[in-house]
This record gives sequence, C-alpha cells and structure tokens, in this order.
Amino acid sequence: MLILGIDPGTAITGYGIVQFKGNKFTVIDYGSIQTCSKIPLAERLKMLYSGLQELISFYKPEHLAVEELFFNKNSKTALAVGQARGVVLLAGANNKMVVAEYTPLQVKQAVVGYGRAEKQQVQEMVRLILNLEKVPKPDDVADALAITICHGHSYRVKNILQAKDD
Repeated sequence: MLILGIDPGTAITGYGIVQFKGNKFTVIDYGSIQTCSKIPLAERLKMLYSGLQELISFYKPEHLAVEELFFNKNSKTALAVGQARGVVLLAGANNKMVVAEYTPLQVKQAVVGYGRAEKQQVQEMVRLILNLEKVPKPDDVADALAITICHGHSYRVKNILQAKDD
C-alpha cells in the first residue's frame, strides 16, 4: 500500500510518501508544504490544498494518515492546525483515499514502542526503520514519516484481526 502521511500545519505541513509491502517500508518521497505567515489564512489553506492535490495526483497514494489534533496551550495555534487538518481530510476525501487519524501517543507507540517517547527518539527510529542517512528536517517531515509507519503497522494489524473474525 502507498501511504501519504501528513503532519498538518499552516506554516509547515510535513509529508511523507511511503510504500508498505509485507513488513517492509520503502520511502518514495518526503518534504514539506510551506506558506508565509504574511499571506491571509484563506490563501495559505488554498496553497496547502493545492500542494496536497499535486502530491496525490503525482504519486496516487491509496491511504492518507494524519495526526490528530492535540490540545495545545495556545488555542490560536490549535485552531490554525485544526483548519489545516480540515484541508488535509478534505483532500483525502475528494480523492477517495482510505483516511486514518492517529494521536501523537499512538504514533510514538507504533514507532518507538513507548507512547511517552521523546521527539528525538521518534526521529531516530524513523531514520532507522526507513533506512535514511539522516533524520529528515524540519521536524514536521520526520513526524509525517512517523505517521506513515504508524499507519502501516496499524492497518496491517487491523486487517489481520478482521481476517481472524471472518
């Protein structure tokens, strides 16, 4: 399965495109969609949507995995991230993708094996699991790749459990 992982934000949206086959991850592409804070929010969200559409059109991933919003002390930041998440979910729905959402705790558990892992631990495990020379930057990109790993493992386990129930 080809997975598009997204760590949403209005300034920086990290993305990772990873092929998951059997029990092996292969990185196809990763990077970020960035917007300038001086541009009106509506335009920034439009730029995010356009960037996502380009990625989806080019790579044709079947799955979209996105980080769920966790409450931040800064409600203005949380609201902006929520709006970016809405754009991401819309892009997935408009392209008839399988859409999955994961909490930061679930992502850390899937990647490191410990839900309270430090950011550096998660990033190093992403580097190791995906066989990368160095940790991707900015952090949002490494987070997006971690989300793809979480989805690959979670989706596989879910399908195994469903097959046992049938």
